[in-house]
Amino acid sequence: MERLPRTKLMRWCWIQARSISSWTSFNSEFKSLPLQQAVASAHEPVEVPSSDICFDNLVVNRSGRLKVKPVADANVLKFGAETTDHMLQISWNEQQGWLSPEINPLQHLKLHPCAQVLHYATECFEGMKAYKDKDGRIRLFRPLMHMNRLLKSAQRLALPEFDKMELLDCIKELVRLERDWIPSKEGFSLYIRPAMIATQACLGIQAPREGMLFVVLSPVGPYFPTGLKPVKLFVDRRNVRAYPGGVGDRKLGGNYAQTVVPQLEAAKRGCSQVLYVLEGTERIGEAGSMNIFFLLRDGTKSGAMELVTPALDGTILPGVTRDTVLKLASNIPGLKVSERPLNFPEIEAAVARGDLLEAFGTGTACMIQPVEGMLKENGQLISVPFNLEAANQWISRHDCKSREFPFNLCGYLTRTISDIHYGHVPSEWSVVVN
Repeated sequence: MERLPRTKLMRWCWIQARSISSWTSFNSEFKSLPLQQAVASAHEPVEVPSSDICFDNLVVNRSGRLKVKPVADANVLKFGAETTDHMLQISWNEQQGWLSPEINPLQHLKLHPCAQVLHYATECFEGMKAYKDKDGRIRLFRPLMHMNRLLKSAQRLALPEFDKMELLDCIKELVRLERDWIPSKEGFSLYIRPAMIATQACLGIQAPREGMLFVVLSPVGPYFPTGLKPVKLFVDRRNVRAYPGGVGDRKLGGNYAQTVVPQLEAAKRGCSQVLYVLEGTERIGEAGSMNIFFLLRDGTKSGAMELVTPALDGTILPGVTRDTVLKLASNIPGLKVSERPLNFPEIEAAVARGDLLEAFGTGTACMIQPVEGMLKENGQLISVPFNLEAANQWISRHDCKSREFPFNLCGYLTRTISDIHYGHVPSEWSVVVN
């Protein structure tokens, strides 16, 4: 045990011991009150235990048996297949709030068969990454944005709120402990999966009274082992990932479980992902687990370009990579960047005019994934242009100001974001874990 619960808990225990003599004189009715209420009634300034996550109380229990680290090979290291030696666990209940966080050897969770998470999908999660730069330092990419999104997801399910910075400090400690699991090879990283679940044993649907927050780590290579090779999307009008008034803007497990069958159907048609189009409105949603972007030309003599992605209307997940792309693209001269309602007929019309220049998906797992075609249910394939040679030329350089070869937005964004991930360029988005 490397770190024991510290100052706050010790101070509280001392105060309770000092005050106990005054409790013996309470009448029986007063004694029956809960401690916090009784203290308030007595007007005594007694500090109660913190109900929030507290990094100072973190307990670390090292594993006595460490696993062999996998090689950084995209053909061997499959996404999410390996887990590290340790995990972070923090329990919560309505009476005590958050208990002391613990880093323990990776272990199975013990849940009652009636745990709410198993029956009502009361669960949310995050996906972020840690990278190792050329100097061996650990870097997290925009971690606070991930903490903000996890908190919003928890609030939507009535799961407990938490101190984002304290949780982030606990996650950093876990990553430090597992630093040897972070591949040093570019294109590889350590995937960080925080999750919150309702653990109360109750078959009634109600707000959670018990829960758990845990974090597991997984060394990963490229999400698509083929690299930047473009993929095809199946245009699905029968199934929906999210709908107005739902929870499409939160990272909940239920949003993903329902996409497995459409994904399998798309695979049978030779497509890697699904592009969800809402029947009736023709409104474009997401592409599988990715946000979708289209690079359009306006069709006038000026040839002005617009990078457009569906607006955050409650059905779209506010992706961290999505936001990164929007901010980076807004600095490209002559490029209009838009978040707006986007209907599929608009994209079809742009293809017919030759004004669709590129399409790609974004996400923490895949980063930037170019699209080469969109397959409709009637079998019609809508081709999307993509200059793979130009993209690879951009990716192979760290100097993205060069104009020696044709501009390719996918290649430019991939190179620029990777440079931030691995610390090749200074950025406030890249947070070093000391």
